[in-house]
Amino acid sequence: MTIASHLVELRKKHDTLSEMVEKAQRSPASDALKIAELKKQKLRIKEEIARLAQH
Repeated sequence: MTIASHLVELRKKHDTLSEMVEKAQRSPASDALKIAELKKQKLRIKEEIARLAQH
């Protein structure tokens, strides 16, 4: 897998997590811990994207 294709996949995952966070935040029955975990995953992916983009 090339760096470019890996970046594309990471961006897709980041977008999917963004949608999941937004949906969970709109739902009154959402678990705050679940939302926090989704945000952490999103941040890790964002950091990985930034790291790979520097190369």
